[in-house]
Amino acid sequence: MRGSDAQTGSESKSKGADASSNDVVCLVDDDASIRKSVSRLLESAGFKVHAFSEAEPFLTYLASNSVSVAVLDIWMERMTGMELLVHLCAKSPETRVIFITGHEDPAAEATVMQAGAFGFLIKPFDSNEFLAMVARAVGVPGQAKS
Repeated sequence: MRGSDAQTGSESKSKGADASSNDVVCLVDDDASIRKSVSRLLESAGFKVHAFSEAEPFLTYLASNSVSVAVLDIWMERMTGMELLVHLCAKSPETRVIFITGHEDPAAEATVMQAGAFGFLIKPFDSNEFLAMVARAVGVPGQAKS
């Protein structure tokens, strides 16, 4: 997101480089610098990005939009990524979820993977590994894993 990022705001940007226009990735992270850098990385690969600073605006967006892939920070202030996953499983079970976190937490990783998360990466993560994971998530046909 841009510098004057509102706490509960969202932003949509796109570059139609390599991915199709249907490849929308929702990013939910309470750290503005992470939202900015991960959004730019995804855009550089051609994904359209909707970035959110909190879970609640994302859930509002989800109520009226289909979300194929969501990248969630696991530890956020108002609602954790794990709590958000519960909402996603109930409201949008087809959404593939990739968790990113700055804290190595094997218990949290095991919990979200057992709950059906598509992937789990520790920040700072390898850009190519992340983009490959997102591409696989976008391209997975049939039933999702979340």
